[in-house]
Amino acid sequence: MGIIQCTNVCKSFGEKVALDNVSVDIPEGKIFGLLGPNGAGKTTLIRIINRITIPNSGSVLFKGKPITQDDVEKIGYLPEERGLYRKMKVGEQAMYFAQLKGMSQREAMVELKKWFVRFGIESWWNKKVEELSKGMAQKVQFITTVVHKPSLLILDEPFSGFDPVNAQVIREEILRLKAEGSTIILSTHNMESVEELCDNIALINKSHVVITGGVNEIRHKYGNNNVELIYTSDQALSAAEGVFTILSDTDDMGRHTAVLSIGEGKGSNDVLTALLSQNLTVNSFKELVPRMNDIFIKLVTEEE
Repeated sequence: MGIIQCTNVCKSFGEKVALDNVSVDIPEGKIFGLLGPNGAGKTTLIRIINRITIPNSGSVLFKGKPITQDDVEKIGYLPEERGLYRKMKVGEQAMYFAQLKGMSQREAMVELKKWFVRFGIESWWNKKVEELSKGMAQKVQFITTVVHKPSLLILDEPFSGFDPVNAQVIREEILRLKAEGSTIILSTHNMESVEELCDNIALINKSHVVITGGVNEIRHKYGNNNVELIYTSDQALSAAEGVFTILSDTDDMGRHTAVLSIGEGKGSNDVLTALLSQNLTVNSFKELVPRMNDIFIKLVTEEE
């Protein structure tokens, strides 16, 4: 049983159906990607988990029991719409948010100072938020989200506003928090980050779940049984009937890169055995697995 279980969750706003019988099971100690195009219902589901809004029907369990306001105190939530008070000083505001989450003043100061040092932003403590760039403000908001060491983190587009260097810093922090035992729900359009970070995903489109499961399992499911072969030979590769066909083969001064389609019922060992009968040196042989970005586009387009 996951840390969060949503079962048959429905939510409408007047005539607009935001969620239609959505069920997801979020495993504890993992990074769970919540994917979908704009308007699919992701943010509505996040708000229901946070008890910001209540579903019309269905249930949300936290560690096997109906989620309560006390449970919400154990959640760190970084919304897509950032919300820092522009006229307040950064340190004063970070302290305020930490104490809202139940930290004592002393505990909050110790933990915040650690985070400010980790992010190299000690000099920002007495600056006003309005003096910060969007990316700088994002760092402060990330810190206020995680400082109370929540068991569940919900991050809605956490890389928005960051340059590639700082986005990588946040990715590394997310992985470190997971290693320390946090469960993380990551809502993002960044498919590269999904492949790098997520263990499991759910794709929501048009208010319902299209697919859910492990990232590697889903990528292999949508693969087309193709492999990439890099080999060295004076002559081009020949197809092996019933074992593989050649989709492409490019020659760069005797070093070839070929894409092979494996025959039905055959595997990599069969292909390698067939290759041994040809006068070539195999430099590299790997399965071609589709990217999450391609799977996302395929599934959403099919829904359309």
